[in-house]
Amino acid sequence: MTADVLGTDYETRTLPLGGGDVSATLVRRRAQPATRGAVLYVHGFADYFFQTHVAEHFTARGFDFYAIDLRAYGRSLKPGQTANFVTDLAEHFEEIDAAARVIREEDGHRRLVAMGHSTGGLIAGLWAHERRADDVIDALVLNSPWLDLAEPWITRTVGTALVRGIGRVAPRLVLKKGLGPVYGESIHADHHGEWDFDTTWKPIDAFPVLAGWLRAVRRGHARLHRGLDVGVPVLVLRSGRSHLHAKRWTPEAMTADTVLDVEHMRRWAPKIGRDVTVVRVDNGMHDLFLSAASVRERALAEIDEFLDRI
Repeated sequence: MTADVLGTDYETRTLPLGGGDVSATLVRRRAQPATRGAVLYVHGFADYFFQTHVAEHFTARGFDFYAIDLRAYGRSLKPGQTANFVTDLAEHFEEIDAAARVIREEDGHRRLVAMGHSTGGLIAGLWAHERRADDVIDALVLNSPWLDLAEPWITRTVGTALVRGIGRVAPRLVLKKGLGPVYGESIHADHHGEWDFDTTWKPIDAFPVLAGWLRAVRRGHARLHRGLDVGVPVLVLRSGRSHLHAKRWTPEAMTADTVLDVEHMRRWAPKIGRDVTVVRVDNGMHDLFLSAASVRERALAEIDEFLDRI
């Protein structure tokens, strides 16, 4: 482990992966002592781990906290790589497997809680289902997971069929130049938010949406919609409402999910496993952990209660 950009309490480790000059990055903050096991956090699209207050919350409660910057994201993004790009979400299972091995085998944790946000929530759910027979995790916590496309029915159906074809033959075709500035401006301290993060790794407008990547996501959605069985208790946290497709920032963006449809989370969350709890957190933004103090404190308190009872 080496010192991280977040400061002396954080260490990083490169996780080499197959397929050439590709790697992921594992970030760690130790508890003093770690009496309850470990948490592994998986970020979303156009994202990386910078939420130190989340790490501090869990280490104060006796969990060693780990976060992974997936391949071609954040700390793991290398010159010449296409940011945030895979053609199959299962490619990310390799780095989550590697992180879990470090946590379980090298650091000796007997209890591991996986936590995913947005696209990371989808990836973590699919990974947990595929690894259910290995008893790798003891619980799964999802913060505004991406469980369906936040678009009208015609786009989710006919549009998806087109994306599957285009993504197969032209995977790097740009479908959208970004996600727009509303969410980024809602969270960054230079605009309307509280948080200072590296906009090279997490641009205000996000990264371009490429056909092959969106095809991979829609295939992941379809797999989840058919039903998963992750084999462990699941907590899904979502905002009380969405405010989608806005072109410009307004104060309404500070109290709603401006990225995903929270009704999709309510609808599809029960498909993740046999023991799923869905909690509505009113006035939350897309990342509940980056929302107003009272909102993020409520979200973290819900996770504490969930972990205390399993």
